Amino acid sequence: MSKRPDDFEVRRQHLKNLTDEELERRFWQLAEEIVKPLVELAYNHTSPAVERSVLLRMGFSSIEAKAIVEGVMKLGLLGKGAGNVVYRLAKKKNLPIREAGLLLVEGKAWEEVPGLFEGGAANA
Repeated sequence: MSKRPDDFEVRRQHLKNLTDEELERRFWQLAEEIVKPLVELAYNHTSPAVERSVLLRMGFSSIEAKAIVEGVMKLGLLGKGAGNVVYRLAKKKNLPIREAGLLLVEGKAWEEVPGLFEGGAANA
């Protein structure tokens, strides 16, 4: 295996006159550029597993979360977020979040869910 030539001095030319503060700022700028596509992907894409995980953190059991996610998927609203569906239903019905989710688990109130997202960007 051949030894890699040392070209550090050549590669650092554009950085050598920067202060520590400027180097740190440059580092965070580049780090942000690297993760930006990942952040956008996370904001714009979800999966049943992610949505079940959200519901688990909202206090639902795995069986309850599975039922809610399946219902949300049947309505084609997974992109809106299963937790968001439960939250909006709770808000509309003036119920605690858990009670609203349990209504969905029991097969109730699903007819109201599509209407929770009508009305444009304010409701998206």
